Amino acid sequence: MDNPIQIIILAVIVISVIIIFFVISSAISLWIQALVSGARVGLLNIVFMRFRKIPPKLVVETKIMAVKAGIEISTDFLESHFLAGGNLSRVVQALIAADKANIDLGFNRAAAIDLAGRDVLEAVQMSVNPKVIETPLIAAVAKDGIQLKALARVTVRANIDRLVGGAGAETILARVGEGIVSTIGSSVSHKSVLENPDMISKTVLSKGLDAGTAYEILSIDIADVDVGKNIGADLETDRAEADKKIAQAKAEERRAMAIAAEQEMKAKVQEMRAKVVEAEATIPLAMAEAFKKGNLGIMDYYKMKNIMADTQMRDTIGSSPEDETE
Repeated sequence: MDNPIQIIILAVIVISVIIIFFVISSAISLWIQALVSGARVGLLNIVFMRFRKIPPKLVVETKIMAVKAGIEISTDFLESHFLAGGNLSRVVQALIAADKANIDLGFNRAAAIDLAGRDVLEAVQMSVNPKVIETPLIAAVAKDGIQLKALARVTVRANIDRLVGGAGAETILARVGEGIVSTIGSSVSHKSVLENPDMISKTVLSKGLDAGTAYEILSIDIADVDVGKNIGADLETDRAEADKKIAQAKAEERRAMAIAAEQEMKAKVQEMRAKVVEAEATIPLAMAEAFKKGNLGIMDYYKMKNIMADTQMRDTIGSSPEDETE
């Protein structure tokens, strides 16, 4: 019973010694590397980094890189920034680039910029070497109704002080586009814009569009201005077409009402004719009844017939050949 237990204990001791040896040997290697480089990193601190789940090699190398560049950064600051999810290499590289370019940038500000989700090294590089961003094609209409399409190039430089909490390049492009549209829209004629396109850049640049952003606008250059559609003429044409359709609809409505009135009149005439025919149909019965009662004599009847014949003859003589043809 004792032999297997002793073997297990011995194996555990051997494995532990091997693990400790490799950990200490790698820690000693990094400690020596830091020591000869002039970076002060304690041996125990390197060992305990592994227990804090911090890569000692990364911390030591970034510390050496900063010291060689003449920048003193506490090891605790490097560890805390890594634990916060920061990019140690980019932050130290940004500090070195800022120091060489005489840009006032401390570790705390660089770490804050990095943790805010911005590329701090790119920001420093943009402070030294401004970046040109191009707007999409912007369409605007002058007061004379002619559409102009402008393309602008905006030269910006990163503002280190406003990188945390400042708006991005999309805001710059949106503001520049709005400024171009308002400038062209306030122009009396599109010809004045074509003759002097730099009036757009001067007007837009004077509005302070970089306020509240992470960038500083250095210049706005109008790369191209093209003439688009005659929006005023198109609107007038559309309005005339709409008025025409409205007039046609009203005319059709009046025509329908006239037709309905005519049909109604014809119906009334037909109704009146029917009543006349119905009334005329009762005349023979009335005459027969008058004969029976003695109210109408035979001579009266012949006299009435003569009058009717005479009336018909007069109508025939007075009618025209066209009436007879009809």
